[in-house]
Amino acid sequence: MVEKVLYQTVVENKEGIQGHAKVITGGDLDVLTSNPVHDTPGTNPEQLIGLALATCLNATIEAEEKRRGLSHQSVVRVGIKMGFDNPGFQFWLDAQVKIPQVSHDEAVAILEKCEKRCPVAKLLQNSDNVKVNLVDDFDFN
Repeated sequence: MVEKVLYQTVVENKEGIQGHAKVITGGDLDVLTSNPVHDTPGTNPEQLIGLALATCLNATIEAEEKRRGLSHQSVVRVGIKMGFDNPGFQFWLDAQVKIPQVSHDEAVAILEKCEKRCPVAKLLQNSDNVKVNLVDDFDFN
């Protein structure tokens, strides 16, 4: 497959979990990073992967809503859990999607189409640790 690059960026983390991660080219983002099991300010890989999925999937849904002449009302929330693995750790992502302005059947069709188009969802699609579900109400119990 030939790459047709529309955008390129480079990000960097030199300090590990306690420090900063930043965009080197393609933006000016610099975020404080911290360990999620300590009470120190900063973000962590769990939050960043959740934000990436929520943002990319909802942007893809927004484009589909627009294509269908609908107002943008979808909301994507992602619950992320981290636990032990052998070796190391692993994440479990629970993406919950609300598309309230359409029937359930149309919302299912929109979500199904967008999961196939969203680059982050495509990266994660074969993982048993990632679930994407259409919901009427968010539930992260």
